[in-house]
Order: sequence, then C-alpha cells, then structure tokens
Amino acid sequence: MNRRFRRVVELIAEKVLMVSGGVTSVTIILIVFFLFREGIGLFGSPAVEQGYVVAVNRENTVSDLTPVQLKEVFDQEITNWSELGGKDEPIVVFRLNDIEQYASYEELGDELQFIPQCLSRIVADHPGMIAFFPDTYLIDGFAGKVIDKRNITPGEFFLGDEWFPTATPAPLFGIVPLVMGTLWVSLAAILFALPLGMAVAIYMAELANDKIRKVLKPVIELLAGIPSVVYGFFGLVVIVPLIQQVFGLPVGETALAGSVILAIMALPTIITVAEDSIRNVPRAVKEASLALGATQWQTIRRVVLPYSVSGIMAAVVLGIGRAIGETMAVLMVTGNSAIVPHGLLEPVRTIPATIAAELGEAPNGGVHYEALFLLGCILFVITLIISITAEMMAAKKPKQQI
Repeated sequence: MNRRFRRVVELIAEKVLMVSGGVTSVTIILIVFFLFREGIGLFGSPAVEQGYVVAVNRENTVSDLTPVQLKEVFDQEITNWSELGGKDEPIVVFRLNDIEQYASYEELGDELQFIPQCLSRIVADHPGMIAFFPDTYLIDGFAGKVIDKRNITPGEFFLGDEWFPTATPAPLFGIVPLVMGTLWVSLAAILFALPLGMAVAIYMAELANDKIRKVLKPVIELLAGIPSVVYGFFGLVVIVPLIQQVFGLPVGETALAGSVILAIMALPTIITVAEDSIRNVPRAVKEASLALGATQWQTIRRVVLPYSVSGIMAAVVLGIGRAIGETMAVLMVTGNSAIVPHGLLEPVRTIPATIAAELGEAPNGGVHYEALFLLGCILFVITLIISITAEMMAAKKPKQQI
C-alpha cells in the first residue's frame, strides 16, 4: 500500500514538473516572439517622422535624402544643394513655425484655414527651399514635390553611427555607438576581473585552509547579492571622482568607470565557477604530478589549470554575459553619450542602459519604441550566443595531463 501510494505521488510530481517545464518553455518562446515581432516592424516604418512630410520645389533635381542628410540639412551643416547632387543653389530650410515670414495673417485666414494653400505657394516660389510640415496640410495639386517616402533600412540601423531618436525631420537609429560602447565596457571589465577572479579562485581551491575558505565564500556570495543600484552609487561617489582626478578629465563618467564597476560585479560569477572547476580536478591527477617531483605551484600551473580550462573558460564567458546585460550601474557611471568611443576615458552608452533610459519616453508602437525593442533583440542574440558558448565549454570533457 505504501509502495503504491509512493508511486502515485512520484507520478503526480513527475507530471507537475513536466507541466512546469512546458509552461516555462512556452513562456520563453512567447517572450522571444513578442520581442522580435515588435522590433522587426522598424524596417516597415517611414524614415521621416510619422505624420510629416518633407517637400522641395518641383524644379529641384534631388528626390531622395537619407535620414543623416536630412538631419545635416536642417541643422545647417549642409547649406547648398550641390552637396547633395543638386544644383549650385543655397538651401532654404522651412518649418511650419516659419510661415509668418512668408505669408500675412490675411493670407493665412482668420482660422488659419488657408495654411495648406500658403504652403504650396511658398514652396513653389522658392527654388532652394526644403519644407517640413504635417502631412494634413498637403493638399491635392500641391505645387511642390514631396521627397520620396522611404522606410528605415537595415543598413541604416545596423551600420549607422548616430543614435538620435528625437532628431527632426528624420530620427536616427544607428546602433554602432551603442554596440561599441557595450563591447568597450564589457570586455574591459573582463580584462580587469579575470586576473583577480582567477587568483582568488586558485587561492580558495588550492591554497586556503578550511577556516579562510569558510570566511571568503560567504563574502564573495554576498557581492553577488548586492543590488546593482548600490554598485552604481558606489561608482558615482568613489570611482567616478577618482578617475576624474587621476586622469585630469573634465568628467569622470567614462567607459573606464563602468568597466571597474562591472568588473566588481562579475567577480562572484568568475570566482565561483572557476573555483568549482579547479576543485573538481581529480586528486589522483595532482598526486601523480607531485609524485613525479613537481612543486605545488608547478602542479597548479601545468596540471590543475590545463585540466580545468573548460570550466575556467565557462567562468569567463558567464562573466562577460553578466557584464553585457547590466543596466542600472552602467547607466549611472558611464556618461550616457551615444557616440562612437575611441578609448576607455570617453563617455559611452550601452544597449541595456539605452533601453532603460528611453523606453519610458518612447510612444507605444512608434518608431522609437520599435527601435528599442530591436535593440532588445540584439541583446538577446548576444546573450544567447554567450550562453550557448558557456554550455559548450562547460560540457566539454577535459583531457587529463600528468
């Protein structure tokens, strides 16, 4: 009776675990599907701000402008149509609030009902003009020429070097500065954390006695439990001013500050995984090395570390994954400057920090909203590759070296 009851309980537990695993898998699939569905819509969105048009004179030979060119024109960095392949003629920038310079109140009407007709006339009368106004004012028989309404292309997103989602008339969503900022901060953090983490792991696994190990282990695990915002405050109060003073910088919020904070945050992962790998080296392997006359340090360097290299590499990869996905601490200490960095002493912005800082301001379903979701897709792909790499390294059987 007891055996039969126990068997029933085991079957129920097995079914519950199976259902839990299935629900978890389906949830993950739905999250990924939603993430990519929201993000991929960016490439079907118009390059010009939604609800607006860009128009030029009919005689203008320029009919297509990229978002970067539009920004440079309206920022008056490009001032002649010849720079865009057109005639040698000055560019006249027109926005809707400039209409009073070209039309009287009588022409506009008591209730501004004649704005569309005035816009048509103004563009037709000024050969070098480029106008940006709401598409509701675009009438049938418009005397100007609307710049071709092109969509945002994958090349502009993946290869663009400007992230300026509030630019008018065309927002810029080039992710190169964000990807470079993420890589600079994450890789530098691993370069800082790896030597220290490996040193602590080797000491705890091979050299420390039980008393010291029992003290160090909880301290290291405590580092992993500290909220990231606390690390951010520490970096803002201690690391940032120190970097500013040491290097004589105008501001201390740099990629270096983010790297130092992320290195501290990645240490528990590296130390724990690497120590477990080192401690799993068979005792017989180490004793064989010592029996052949090798010293303890020679055994560690030539036997223990090569034997546990797969676990050590997994620790490194998992540490990188921890650094790449961090948000709050990086947001607080890196300066949040979306420019392509050329060194660790410059402000940067990472992908997670961008999503955290801008998602609350992006209109639901808009182009900016879709671009941030696509950033999430890129971050997902990066972390997925790192996780798969870590699994492959952890599953690799080490070769014994004696």
